[in-house]
Amino acid sequence: MFPYRDDNPTLETPVVTLLLIAANAAVWILVQGMGQDPTLARSVCQLGLIPAEFLGRVAPGTSIPLSPGEVCVLGVEHHWYTPLSSMFLHGSWLHIIGNMWFLWLFGNNVEDSMGHGRYLGFYLLCGLAAAAAQTFVSPSSIVPMVGASGAISGVMGAYIVLYPRVRIHMLVVLIFFITRIVVPAYLMLGYWFLLQLVSGSATQSEGGVAFWAHVGGFLAGAALIMLFKDPVLVQRHRAMARFV
Repeated sequence: MFPYRDDNPTLETPVVTLLLIAANAAVWILVQGMGQDPTLARSVCQLGLIPAEFLGRVAPGTSIPLSPGEVCVLGVEHHWYTPLSSMFLHGSWLHIIGNMWFLWLFGNNVEDSMGHGRYLGFYLLCGLAAAAAQTFVSPSSIVPMVGASGAISGVMGAYIVLYPRVRIHMLVVLIFFITRIVVPAYLMLGYWFLLQLVSGSATQSEGGVAFWAHVGGFLAGAALIMLFKDPVLVQRHRAMARFV
């Protein structure tokens, strides 16, 4: 199932959401070489969050292969900024396109609920909470973590609290059968969150998708929205939205 739109009009131009999408795209193009090695591998090594290295649990000089001919040497320098820089890196075209679509779909309404400046702070805090959650679960991992999905998970957590019954239009693909359905936001986002919990519990934490970052970001967003939201803006939103 893939969400392609919601029935929740925006009140103002989502400036910060657009800037975040632009920033991620710029990093992908200018810093990561649009996914071409060795540029991609080097960016992941230098700017990605590696829990064991960040916590000082790896011996200096430890190396891990990232791609043919590219090795990441750990523990030489302590990059304190990687929890932040990793939020703007991605591993593939599919990774960044999927993340940016979810950011646009849910971020514009969440930004509208609190204002531009507060939204930027909210987004970054959710991303840091997501990084902290994944690091806590896998403190000895030497696998670099990259992607905006932790922060975007926080946006989704805020959305389910603010607009649980807003109509979400979904594309459902079952092998050769394709159809469209409309579900309330709590059903779509609740299912997504449950999937992250189950997958995180059933999957080895040493590689692949950082499911616990998704869980941590989602929970942070659901909690922080109570502090960041503007009740007047939220009420105006609810008056315009369509509910299931």
